[in-house]
Amino acid sequence: MGLIGLGNMGTAIAERLLDGGYELLVYNRTPGKADALAARGAAVAETGADLAAQTDVVLTSLANDDALEAVAAEVVPAARPGTVFVDMSTVSPAASARVASLADAASVAYLRAPVSGNPTVVRAGNLSIIVSGPLETFERVEPVIRAIGPTVHHVGDGEQARIVKLAINLMIAGLAQLISEALVLGEAAGVSREDLLDVMATSAAGAPFVKYKTDPLLRDDFSATFTTALMEKDIDLVLDAADEAGVELPMAREMKAHLRAAIEAGYADDDFIALFLHLRSVSGLDAAAAPLSRVSEHPDQEVVR
Repeated sequence: MGLIGLGNMGTAIAERLLDGGYELLVYNRTPGKADALAARGAAVAETGADLAAQTDVVLTSLANDDALEAVAAEVVPAARPGTVFVDMSTVSPAASARVASLADAASVAYLRAPVSGNPTVVRAGNLSIIVSGPLETFERVEPVIRAIGPTVHHVGDGEQARIVKLAINLMIAGLAQLISEALVLGEAAGVSREDLLDVMATSAAGAPFVKYKTDPLLRDDFSATFTTALMEKDIDLVLDAADEAGVELPMAREMKAHLRAAIEAGYADDDFIALFLHLRSVSGLDAAAAPLSRVSEHPDQEVVR
């Protein structure tokens, strides 16, 4: 089995596979990122094509559309017919469809498998994975996918997984903005942040995301688990998908404006819950705001499930 892409998420995925007893061949454009995995027993390929030629299952965890299409252009021609190509990145449905066409022409089976979680969630064994592609292909590699994360949803035979992942990130972005507005309203009226978050968590609005963000908000820790800039990138993908489908998403367009304003105010590299800091500032409540934390304790760069 092979894995291409050893960023924070890819490395955590590789660790799960090694812990599960799988023989793993890895490749990353920056070779040094494979050293720690090699020390744990992974083999290291010299190129993506070399990896694809030696394995029956190729997993990828990549940054964006361009990275996926570049890797696919190298991997698919080198793969043997019948190889299963499983991409776990968050990319646009359009780019994914182009990869699907490339794979189909080479008799390579293709699964879209974006994830909902961050590396801490991966290592804890709590990752959720959204899969689409032919059901029989999914069933062939389901044990591998479940070794990475136990909660797996097969949602269709085409690009449906891409849309589901974007829809979830749209909801998470909206929750971050609503939490921010609720906290600003509360603080302006003299309600402590701690009291409001405590009530919020036990109310009908107490989604798991509220609980995930409570501790960082109470510690004024805005180090990134998923940056404001990356969330804007995902909302751009949402809006592109909406335009392609011919539907209007007014809240998504509003989220784009909020995220863009926060980025222009200097919060691009902070966690996207820094929407709260930006709103606090423009509301005139910034006098007591704690300094931003630019050094992440959790440099995971992926939305918490």
